[in-house]
Amino acid sequence: MPPLRRIVVAAFVLLVLFIIGTHYFFEARRIAQLKAAVEEREALLRQKQESVRDYREKVVFYSSQEGIEHMAREHYNLVFPNERVILIRSDDAGPGGVP
Repeated sequence: MPPLRRIVVAAFVLLVLFIIGTHYFFEARRIAQLKAAVEEREALLRQKQESVRDYREKVVFYSSQEGIEHMAREHYNLVFPNERVILIRSDDAGPGGVP
């Protein structure tokens, strides 16, 4: 009887170790997936923070007199009174003056 008891105990111990090992493997894989997801979200967060920082800088710039002048000149082609607009055309311009 003692050898049978050893075999049963050894089989039980091996079964428990197998179950624990399998559980550990799946949990380790899940942790790796969660870490990858966290890193991806952190990268997205850094990108969004940079975007917010850029937008805040633009708001500050376009709130100033210089920013308003820049927008008026670049987007609306406006000039101050008594200013001259100088157009520079290159020789390699295509049809319609577009290079």
